[in-house]
Amino acid sequence: MSYLVLARKWRPQSFADLIGQEHVSRTLANAIASGRVHHAFLFTGARGVGKTSAARILAKALNCETGPTADPCQQCPSCREITSGQGGDVFEIDGASNTGVDDVRELRENIRYLPSRSRFKLFIIDEVHMLSINAFNALLKTLEEPPAHAKFIFATTEPHKIPVTILSRCQRFDFRKISLPRMIARLKEIVDAEGIRISERSLALVARRGEGSMRDALSTLDQVIAFCGEEAADADVQGLLGMVDRRLLLETAEGVLGRDSRRVLEVVRRVDELGHSFRSFAQELVETFRALMLIKVLADPGDLLDVAAEEAHDLKGLVQAPALEDLQRIQTVLMRTEGELAASPNPRLTLEMGLVRVANLPPARELSALVRKLEALEERLATASSPGAGSHAVPSPPAPPPLSAPPPGREVPSKKGEASASSGGWQGLVEHVRGKRPLIASLLERGSLLALDLPKLEIGFGSGSFHLEQIRDAETLQTLQALAEGYFGGPVEIRITQVDARSEGRPLTLLEERQVQESDRKRRLREDALAHPMVRSVLEIFDGKVKEVRPIDKGYV
Repeated sequence: MSYLVLARKWRPQSFADLIGQEHVSRTLANAIASGRVHHAFLFTGARGVGKTSAARILAKALNCETGPTADPCQQCPSCREITSGQGGDVFEIDGASNTGVDDVRELRENIRYLPSRSRFKLFIIDEVHMLSINAFNALLKTLEEPPAHAKFIFATTEPHKIPVTILSRCQRFDFRKISLPRMIARLKEIVDAEGIRISERSLALVARRGEGSMRDALSTLDQVIAFCGEEAADADVQGLLGMVDRRLLLETAEGVLGRDSRRVLEVVRRVDELGHSFRSFAQELVETFRALMLIKVLADPGDLLDVAAEEAHDLKGLVQAPALEDLQRIQTVLMRTEGELAASPNPRLTLEMGLVRVANLPPARELSALVRKLEALEERLATASSPGAGSHAVPSPPAPPPLSAPPPGREVPSKKGEASASSGGWQGLVEHVRGKRPLIASLLERGSLLALDLPKLEIGFGSGSFHLEQIRDAETLQTLQALAEGYFGGPVEIRITQVDARSEGRPLTLLEERQVQESDRKRRLREDALAHPMVRSVLEIFDGKVKEVRPIDKGYV
């Protein structure tokens, strides 16, 4: 007698057997009980979650000799034929190999005839999204006005590929992935019935390999039984499946939360020796800390927690000390590390650096502690603003030297190269020119005063500069001379000289003088701000740094 694999032997035979799909079972059972059974159904969901099994159960429920009933007898000829896949009035069609319009036309011809001995003819089309557009179009009319004796059940893993004209004519049921605890419980029932001795920890590994698919989990269980026989040791299951030992993950979590860098590095060494993928280990570690966060924030995580009961108990013992903010920060770093491992030329080093980083994260400050420090800061601020606390006031920075000139006609004796002695008259001239000819004033700001000994006025500009060429323009010089004579009240001889802009002995231009003054002012403002007691208190409380100091008298916010 040929061996029947577990996935077929333990295939659900009633709505009660469809674990994890209670929303589908209840709706279909109510529809049958009330006589409101639709003519077309669409079952969608991941592989191995019970779509085709649910279709067969619905077929038995509708054609059972004791029905229609939500609880088929499993004993009548119709139930037995459907269970064995040989129902004369139940047609299971593979959409992947019957994609053409001719196949659908043949199906339409078959629909016209009454069932041979059942109440309904049922057409189960698996992977229906594989049908061609022409095949779907040929099916439309039949779906819109089907004969009373025909029912359609479509199953697919990719509902987005089905035309909306088909979707609108079907009742859609979305099958969910089966949670890990539900899958472990079901696997436990099966191994007990089969006489297989295997621990819950190993069953959790088998269930996790299924990734929400009961069929995949049962196929994995078949593989374990073939390798281990009737008694499966944890080490054998671990080695066969090549999955990360959950104890390694728990030990890593303990090391991270205990801020033990040596321990987490030792775990990485063992992961390397066992030959596990570093990225797979990081992914499992991310899931472990996800479980820790769920336990931290939820009194009863329920199906959200995809771990075995024994592991959940171990995890609950780890979440007492760390704050939720710490777990979130650790999770963020681990997710970033997992992404970096995909392209890392040295994955072991990348994983070690990530784990050492999370093991040495400073603990998040409690909100209550921050509030207390803020209250203390408010008290200190109130004290600083009270009478007699003038020593804490920020000294006002000295105002920059005025750019206004002395009254017209005032002469400031000076020698060539000693511009500082005549800077007042020079600044006054520039401001006077700015009021009449702003463009010429902007040129003068970029020139160095070399001499002001009336009637002589010598101005230097950088060799080959744009401003030198502009100021030498005959019309510009004529206008400047007229403005200068009007300002000083007498004749003025203007001389334009080329100077080396990089020369250290060159007098500063007015523009350069303002830049120096502004820079010096900002430096004094920063020193005054950093020395202020209130600023020091804020930096101490929040462990912060001053990035920039802006003068509020210039419109900054």
